[in-house]
Amino acid sequence: MEIITLEFRKATIEELDAVFQVFRDAIAEMDRNGIPQWDERYPDREILTEDISKNELFVGTIGGEIASVFVLNSECDEEYENGEWQYSDDSFCVIHRLCVNPKFQNRGIGLETMRHIEAELKKEGAESVRFDAFTLNPYALRLYDKLGYKKVGYVHFRKGRFVLMEKKL
Repeated sequence: MEIITLEFRKATIEELDAVFQVFRDAIAEMDRNGIPQWDERYPDREILTEDISKNELFVGTIGGEIASVFVLNSECDEEYENGEWQYSDDSFCVIHRLCVNPKFQNRGIGLETMRHIEAELKKEGAESVRFDAFTLNPYALRLYDKLGYKKVGYVHFRKGRFVLMEKKL
């Protein structure tokens, strides 16, 4: 397996078009694979612009090209109240909109991105990581299982059923 070096940093507003295109390409790829997780309504440019303006949207790059995108904050949808969270509500971080550029899929980018997120959050003192994952996305679910995330509940959003996941850092 080739060694890939990802460089992670906060995205800038000048990169909005490139970030948005990564999501458009990923949505097209998911559609081809029968995964109706995202669409033209979500995530849209307005959401991504807000993520960038709040300094919460990060990119992983390879040779200057965006390979992965993710948002980190402590914001939960109200549906998260249904989760049987195992770790403190005082020290967690939530991952939103994790996306791998289809050009770089099947090369361990998702795994490397998640490992980076976990390492950085641990350094910053977070006790745990939380997020929701689409139940019809087997690729993402396998990744999270491989990384040791536990299912703590289910929620329903516009596109269907999502599993709430958590891991102690």
